[in-house]
Amino acid sequence: MAGHEVVVTNPDKVYFPRTGHTKMDVAQYYLSVADGAVRGVDGRPMALKRYVNGAEGQPFFQKRAPESRPPWIETVELKYPSGRTAHEVVVRNAAHLVWVVNLGCIDLNPHPVRADDLDHPDELRVDLDPMPGVPWSQIRDVAMVTREVLEDFGLVSWPKTSGSRGFHVYTRLERRWTFDEVRRSAVALAREIERRVPDLATTRWWKEERHGVFIDYNQNAKDRTVASVYSVRPTPDARVSTPLTWDEVPGCEQEAFTIDTVGERYAQLGDLWAGMDAAAGSLVPLLELAERHADEGLGDAPWPPHYAKQAGEPPRVQPSKRARGRVADPAPGKTSGPSGRRRSTMPLIEVARAETQDEAMAGLEQWKERYPDVWPQLGPTDVLVDSMRGRSSNWTRIRLNLRNVPEAERPPQEALEVDYDPWAGGRGNA
Repeated sequence: MAGHEVVVTNPDKVYFPRTGHTKMDVAQYYLSVADGAVRGVDGRPMALKRYVNGAEGQPFFQKRAPESRPPWIETVELKYPSGRTAHEVVVRNAAHLVWVVNLGCIDLNPHPVRADDLDHPDELRVDLDPMPGVPWSQIRDVAMVTREVLEDFGLVSWPKTSGSRGFHVYTRLERRWTFDEVRRSAVALAREIERRVPDLATTRWWKEERHGVFIDYNQNAKDRTVASVYSVRPTPDARVSTPLTWDEVPGCEQEAFTIDTVGERYAQLGDLWAGMDAAAGSLVPLLELAERHADEGLGDAPWPPHYAKQAGEPPRVQPSKRARGRVADPAPGKTSGPSGRRRSTMPLIEVARAETQDEAMAGLEQWKERYPDVWPQLGPTDVLVDSMRGRSSNWTRIRLNLRNVPEAERPPQEALEVDYDPWAGGRGNA
């Protein structure tokens, strides 16, 4: 491929136990959509998310390109918010694509910048992340509103299924703005979507305050990556993050797009995102909206916890843990402390910390057995399942919001049902 020989080791290794798809099946799928898949990552540094034990195994993140690699694999040095640097892989053709698949990468996770200009993103990525219990139809409705808002601010939008629970909308940008400016535009966009459909969507960063579909503006912060177009996702049925036309969005279903169906769809339709590079737009209107928001008293929105504290950022403490008398954002579920300032009354308890989500959910089942009278009082949004970043892999935390349980009946914080230490080990090259 592309003038190179690429060896796929252990080609018969089963990557998707419930469907039987092997490592070679994943490689062959990517070759069937190679032009589109490469276009989605072309020239971009890529974090390697490696599923060496298949889709149901625990992945680990590897930012540094493997030292043992063919001379034709390109890399570029990135500097992260922590100040550390690493050379990441840059994919430009089908040979590069299959080479990273052979490393165990099921999905592709590129940065929103090109290797020739690491300071100016050329993509604004809207990640629509539903809370538990939110129907797929509501996610589609928010996606359509996202399109409407982007059009109102002069930007062409490109929809795709995430291949997981949510939905993605991208827009191509002229390479004129910094990461901070792109993120500020994403915050303004998210707030405008929320303003138009407040019952359907939210910009609340803390899960205990969210409802409906969360518009994850922080996916536009530096060093954040999103599964690219045509990526296979580690779901039981091997779904694919699939580009759509906007006419398809109102009636689309996630489960229709899998490793078995997308190759044929691609052969019939070609790459629906092929014209994206020709539609680069300006962030000026969204940045002007951000300025208007600031004039109205809306400051910065919270950043992810591993980023340095930003000027104008609200308190970086989840509402349920804010100290009495400390300044907090006005939000439902707040009352005044003795100082007259707002404080949270969200009663959260932590149930489990586990290496895998299955182990965490097993811990939740143990808790439910101990509190059979309390569990029925919790709604879907009261169970907070967080995917947390450890030293080199994700781990899972489960918390429960007891706001709907009478105070006298609320269980106290106890020893965790599963108590995993995510910092006890790790892979040195991640």
